[in-house]
Amino acid sequence: MKIHDLMPNEGAKKNRKRKGIGISAGQGKTAGRGTKGQSSRTGSGGNLYRQGGNLPFYRRLPFIRGEGFTPVNRVEYNEINLDQLSRFEAGSEITPAILVEERMIAKPANPVVVMGRGEVKVALKVRVHRVTKSAKEKIEAAGGSVELIA
Repeated sequence: MKIHDLMPNEGAKKNRKRKGIGISAGQGKTAGRGTKGQSSRTGSGGNLYRQGGNLPFYRRLPFIRGEGFTPVNRVEYNEINLDQLSRFEAGSEITPAILVEERMIAKPANPVVVMGRGEVKVALKVRVHRVTKSAKEKIEAAGGSVELIA
């Protein structure tokens, strides 16, 4: 067998219908689209912004206006756990600026929250935007203090 002997199977290739060419086979003139109306014109359909009286698709989706998915005014915090604060020495003051210097928070513009995972062995002065109840109890039990900043 040679390359020029290769052929597709019988019926595998079918010629496309040439619409709008002559009056035979019922596909001439209006090419099966009917006479007048929106769907007889070229470019009809496919426009998301105009749906003939229905509420448009983009207005039906909730995420643009903040309903249903992520709230628009949600505050995203940098989370720090107590076991991460174990690297600091006793009596040191922990503020968001110091955490940025230590490269412990990802987004410096966001507020900082201290979570309660882990233990604190030394007394620390913690000045952050938010502290969980368990973290506050553990810091104060170790002799430290917690101050919330606005």
